[in-house]
Amino acid sequence: MRLKNQTAWITGAGRGIGAETAKTFAREGATVVVSDMNQADVDIISREINEAGGTSMAVAVNVTDRHAIDAALKQIVETYERVDIVVNNAGITNDAQLLKMEEDQWDSVIDVNLKGIFNISQAAAKQMKEQEGGVILNASSVVGTYGNFGQTNYAAAKWGVNGMTKTWAKELGRFGIRVNAVAPGFVQTPMTEKMPQKVLDAMTDKSVLKDLATTEDIANAYLFLASKEARFITGEILAVDGGVVI
Repeated sequence: MRLKNQTAWITGAGRGIGAETAKTFAREGATVVVSDMNQADVDIISREINEAGGTSMAVAVNVTDRHAIDAALKQIVETYERVDIVVNNAGITNDAQLLKMEEDQWDSVIDVNLKGIFNISQAAAKQMKEQEGGVILNASSVVGTYGNFGQTNYAAAKWGVNGMTKTWAKELGRFGIRVNAVAPGFVQTPMTEKMPQKVLDAMTDKSVLKDLATTEDIANAYLFLASKEARFITGEILAVDGGVVI
């Protein structure tokens, strides 16, 4: 098992990529702390992990609330003594073109997708420094490199995530902490399943592999970067996009 004896804290794990990552890490031996805004959602994922023979704990956390984050981290450390891996997967969209974007649309996405990652990582990094090692993995996007129509806020947040990832890799490496990001392209999720077929076809055509990523594809990228196989990789933004940005 690639993550045996590791404790992993995954945000945005109530569904989609986060839930798949939590289950993947658990199958590889990690003790998984499943976090999201909704307690009912994380309870379901945590229960599924435990029923499958894994070890998991559900903790509802709003990544914009520093007091909630500190309380969650304290609970994790008191229960499992350490936190070895953090996956900053929590994120939202609130799209509009620049000329139509309201201030609250900008603020909501920046607060969750950028400041939320800062909040979780700063708290976790202090613990990782004390225990002399750890891995921080951030959710980026191809939009954070190439932009996207109608996503000024999302693109700005993901660009910021890329910058924080590289900065933290430089700052935290001396403490044995690796920091990387995964940048998905178009992914099959419950949200995309509701899109018109012509939209899905257009998304698929942008990939040189003529396919969409699955949540498993993204979870496996996180797994690799969390594992000892990636022990000498830090400060990287790993695109998992089927060649969308070639």
